[in-house]
Amino acid sequence: MILDMVREGSGWFWPYLVVIIVGFLPTEVWRTLGVLAGKGLSEDSEILQWVRFVATALVAAVVAKLVLAPTGALAAIPTAGRVAAIAAGVAAMLAARRSLVVGLAVGELVLVAAATLVAR
Repeated sequence: MILDMVREGSGWFWPYLVVIIVGFLPTEVWRTLGVLAGKGLSEDSEILQWVRFVATALVAAVVAKLVLAPTGALAAIPTAGRVAAIAAGVAAMLAARRSLVVGLAVGELVLVAAATLVAR
């Protein structure tokens, strides 16, 4: 019965099943393997430092792309407004003892203000 529903794509659970099979399981395997492989590593090991550097570089690249070559609604905001939002967010984060929440909130407020000014 369940296999028939899966074949037909009917039933309330079908979208959830797809999310689990396509989204969760493939990434969960790698997360589990990463945890098992990193169990005995020291936080100061060279490999974990390299992983941190690569992760930081990837985040920086995504932010740079969003600021310098945005798509969608973000493209309607001038580059100066996007750069100002980043600068204000970083300054606020540093002023608030490295609080990411404060930095994100201030950056978002500046971005919304820039979008509002463009809309006028």
